[in-house]
Amino acid sequence: MQTEPYIQPQHALDHEPILCIVGPTGSGKTHLTMSLAEYAKSLGATLELISMDSALVYRGLDIGSAKPTKAEQALVHHHLIDILEPTESYSAARFANDAKRLCQEILARGNIPIVVGGTMLYWRAWAHGLSSLPPANPEIRSRLEEQGKAIGWPAMHAQLTKVDPEAAARLQPNDSQRVQRALEVYEITGKPMSALLADSPSEDGREGSSIPEWINLVSLEPSDRSRLHQNLEKRFDEMLVSGFIEEVQALRKNPQLHADLPAIRSVGYRQAWEYLDGQTNFEEMRYKALAATRQLGKRQLTWLRAISGRKTFDPFNPEELKGAMEYCKNSLEKAWGRFRP
Repeated sequence: MQTEPYIQPQHALDHEPILCIVGPTGSGKTHLTMSLAEYAKSLGATLELISMDSALVYRGLDIGSAKPTKAEQALVHHHLIDILEPTESYSAARFANDAKRLCQEILARGNIPIVVGGTMLYWRAWAHGLSSLPPANPEIRSRLEEQGKAIGWPAMHAQLTKVDPEAAARLQPNDSQRVQRALEVYEITGKPMSALLADSPSEDGREGSSIPEWINLVSLEPSDRSRLHQNLEKRFDEMLVSGFIEEVQALRKNPQLHADLPAIRSVGYRQAWEYLDGQTNFEEMRYKALAATRQLGKRQLTWLRAISGRKTFDPFNPEELKGAMEYCKNSLEKAWGRFRP
């Protein structure tokens, strides 16, 4: 198995800070970005979007990932969307490399890059580099995978509680990918992963990270949590009407796909897969998918609130949303000014 190298943070270049729009799922990042793309055209500039979303990289995961529509993708060039088959895996390290390369290529074309998404582990890798944890060990990983299938991931989570209670407290018992990684790190190093991260807090990304000077971070953070949940429920029901279950049925026709792949573990897809496996009924599937989506949003907000220096706007407050748009327009104008004579 090929492992990703340690990623050094990107250093400042001779350009305005790169605009990065983040926020929890359902906070309106795509809508704001599309408006900015139209405004860029009015300036005579071209905006290119770099997706910072772990589900959008996969082909065939369209409805359930809220992938930008064909019309939206025609309006602005989207990068890092539909670049992998769902049998493949993507990593934070690979995103960091791809995003840095793409920013340089876009600037070289005289266009303006903008990074948009809510996968905060990708943000950490891009902005600060990855923590100096050991690379994956294929043998240990395979053994843990088989053990998890045999006894269940809640039991594996219980094992993690014994060796790394701090990491276990942050993880859901069924979060197989992260539980497995924490156990793997402990086996390789003999030290809890939480302790290794504590030794390099600047690399962790959650504990009060600052923002590098070459990034301008705009965060959409809804103050009305109940309204956000209502919007997420409405969006998921629209996905169901639009054929989300049929989309997952089509994915299941590929014999290489299974429930433990990163693509299928994406929020919504995991619950739909379990439903089609007969493990839950429709109402249970819907309830679990909505609960998982709310939990995702909560985790994203936890990450964001630990980042000092971000520019925050409440997308549900009309005046603040207008302020976010004006702030981003100003950022684009400054970036575009670098290319004008």
